[in-house]
Amino acid sequence: MPILNWIGKDAVVNHDKDVPFRLLKKNKSKSVGDSENLIIEGDNLEALKALLPHYQNKIKCIYIDPPYNTGNEKWVYNDNVNSPKIRKWLGKVVGKQDEDLTRHDKWLCMMYPRLKLLRELLTEDGLIFISIDDDEHDNLEIILKEIFGEENFISNIIWQKVYSTKNQSKRISVDHEYIVSYAKNIENADFNLLPRTEKMNKSYQNRDNDPKGPWASGDLISAEERKNGHFIITGPHGDEFDCPPGKHWSYSKINMMKFLKENKLWFGKTGKNFPRIKQYLNEVQGRKPSTLFLYQEAGHTDEAKKELKKFFKEADEPFPTPKPSRLIKQILHLSSQKNSIILDSFAGSGTTAQAVLELNKEDGGNRKFILVELESEICKNTTSQRVKNVIKGYDDVSGTGGGFQYAVLDKKLFNSDGRINDECTFEELASYLYFTETKTILDTKKISETLLDTHNETQIHLMFKGVGKNNLDRKFLSTLDKNKDKIIYADKCTLDDSTLEKYKTVFKQIPYEVKKEF
Repeated sequence: MPILNWIGKDAVVNHDKDVPFRLLKKNKSKSVGDSENLIIEGDNLEALKALLPHYQNKIKCIYIDPPYNTGNEKWVYNDNVNSPKIRKWLGKVVGKQDEDLTRHDKWLCMMYPRLKLLRELLTEDGLIFISIDDDEHDNLEIILKEIFGEENFISNIIWQKVYSTKNQSKRISVDHEYIVSYAKNIENADFNLLPRTEKMNKSYQNRDNDPKGPWASGDLISAEERKNGHFIITGPHGDEFDCPPGKHWSYSKINMMKFLKENKLWFGKTGKNFPRIKQYLNEVQGRKPSTLFLYQEAGHTDEAKKELKKFFKEADEPFPTPKPSRLIKQILHLSSQKNSIILDSFAGSGTTAQAVLELNKEDGGNRKFILVELESEICKNTTSQRVKNVIKGYDDVSGTGGGFQYAVLDKKLFNSDGRINDECTFEELASYLYFTETKTILDTKKISETLLDTHNETQIHLMFKGVGKNNLDRKFLSTLDKNKDKIIYADKCTLDDSTLEKYKTVFKQIPYEVKKEF
């Protein structure tokens, strides 16, 4: 398999291992309700590393819309790489192609460690979708093959991003972008059917007043050679039909006779035409996805800008390159289940959250989203504000309900080798364990001695007076309400299972290091 090399690759190929683990600190004033949905403000590389101990192998669908690196946009490569080859690029704005020939190297250095962490977060049947255009499409393809394995490639989806040809184009009007899709493990990957459009349903009619309702006719002939693929079908007027030479019936004789008896074969208005099979509308579950996403069903860039304008009427352009929510919903229809977790680590204007919340409202799902946005002002004033409007409602659109936690990256709890910092405080460890246990961020003001908080009617306790000094014994347990469900973190437990059960207690050992594979 071809391998792509570029300046700085040696420094970033394993850089994900060197990124420190950070805590997530909740900003209560910017959060909405009590929810497992997350909006994280901060560098997405460090945010992904912070999520890894809690969400490894748990994200069903990842959608990202990274910088396209066209040479005209401005984005800052904000990372901790110490290689001299890369340091000269840090904090600089990417130049135009004729001014800075290293912009592709720089983009690859930014993307590579992030893609490695994203792969670790995916479930074994998880899928990743990446929007991109021609500037970096070929480079992205090669590093995805290297990180995910070329056998896990799904497809290059073509999204028709505009609804009319741009006559002002110098040469050829560029009417599409790509969405590159990969599976973590192709053997486990599965795509859902897409919902049918109203236009598709209109093609179903009831030409013979069939009690089963509207239907469309389908071909009964196959070019695939089959044993006993030739036999006679007798029509309603005694006409006999067999397949043309070189063709075969798609169904066995037993099934064809059954279809005939059930009035499932259509011989045309006269009853003398070559038979076709009736496909009933009420039996159609959906439609197969295609690699071509037309704007009529997946939206377009102009629609995306108008959609965003509904949330920010006063702003001229709150975010320059939003995606339409219909595009993300199309992807979620394909790749998620009703209880899936969806991640977008280049969150931008927050379209992914809108798509998740609206899809949940439509089908009664309980999908969760995690968004990460680097730019503080965008995250506070655009990403989270849009999501708030979707939850509460906007214009004449009713709200979806729900909520989210707004978090920022806090202190380093674990070193890059995965071991806990010696200076770790009770509150820092409590925040980490509470998030691990509940997927919600602890409000440290609610801590009362060992009780961190109550989540889903279960008390979460932490015994921590220093590393290795925390034993759960009968004396401590007797001070707690025996009628409350409890999870207690400590170093050791001297009680037997029957005593723990009597006090409705689950003991968990304090982890002083995260898993080595992180």
